[in-house]
Amino acid sequence: MDSLVDGNHTEVTEFILLGLTQDPVLQVILFIIILCIYLVTVSGNFCTILLIKVSTQLHYPMYFFLSNLAFVDMFFSSSVTPNMLANFLMDKNVISYHGCGIQLGTAVFFGAADCFLLAAMAYDRFVAICSPLLYSTKMSTQVCVKLLIVAYTGGIFDASSFTISFCSFHFCGPNRVNHFFCDFAPLREVACSEDSVLIFLSTLTAGFIVVFTVIIIAVSYIYIFITILKMRSTEGRHKAFSTCTSHLTAVSLFFGTLTFIYVMPKSNFSTDQNKVISVFYMAVIPMLNPLIYSLRNNEIKNALKRELGRKKF
Repeated sequence: MDSLVDGNHTEVTEFILLGLTQDPVLQVILFIIILCIYLVTVSGNFCTILLIKVSTQLHYPMYFFLSNLAFVDMFFSSSVTPNMLANFLMDKNVISYHGCGIQLGTAVFFGAADCFLLAAMAYDRFVAICSPLLYSTKMSTQVCVKLLIVAYTGGIFDASSFTISFCSFHFCGPNRVNHFFCDFAPLREVACSEDSVLIFLSTLTAGFIVVFTVIIIAVSYIYIFITILKMRSTEGRHKAFSTCTSHLTAVSLFFGTLTFIYVMPKSNFSTDQNKVISVFYMAVIPMLNPLIYSLRNNEIKNALKRELGRKKF
């Protein structure tokens, strides 16, 4: 264990990530699978951003938030996946103390921003379906930019609280972290001491963000469903509901997985199960989002066909 001796204390300068498995054959298989997932994630989200940028028919608030969601998902996965892939090829999965803090802060930032963006997209659908005549006013460019600033500011605030808590940890013993990245809970397990007040504030901040965004999404969809049920036209109901299915799928995947990892009691599932769910949360969901929105959204499919036809022509 690399360390620095300071008086009577030994300070840890690096951590050993135990990763997903120690089986060499399984490591190669997982490397290939996760590499493919990561390449699809980056290319899919980048293409989503590019398509929304170049296609004028997608210059609406819904797609403004979707392009930012694609940006956040791409970097959310990139905060962990490249390091995880590199560790599959190494005998010793080592990350420095500062590198661990940066990885933790980056993952928390993009995770929190993801929550806010999904909430903003739910509010956008609420205004579009429940107040269509006021949509251009309530979802003006200024309002969209303000909501985006709130999303990233919330991410910065959440990341700062967890990073400060990490810096308050005193690591003096084992430096083997039982995870494939520097997650907060496994780091607490190897810390010799911590600041309970900072831990409480970090937990409170993260809990507030999740509960606040879930409430916004839930209330938005309650009003959306009530409005849809009041529609007389079956075609109108189907059209209104079809604009929400992609977002509902993305919300269910994201917050459902988040609940399993951070809300459910740890006694309900093992550490290995937690790691598998974390892979799904940090690698698979960012890959699925562009597929969900492209396969279930006619406007994106039509815009893609138009742009491809234009390039071909």
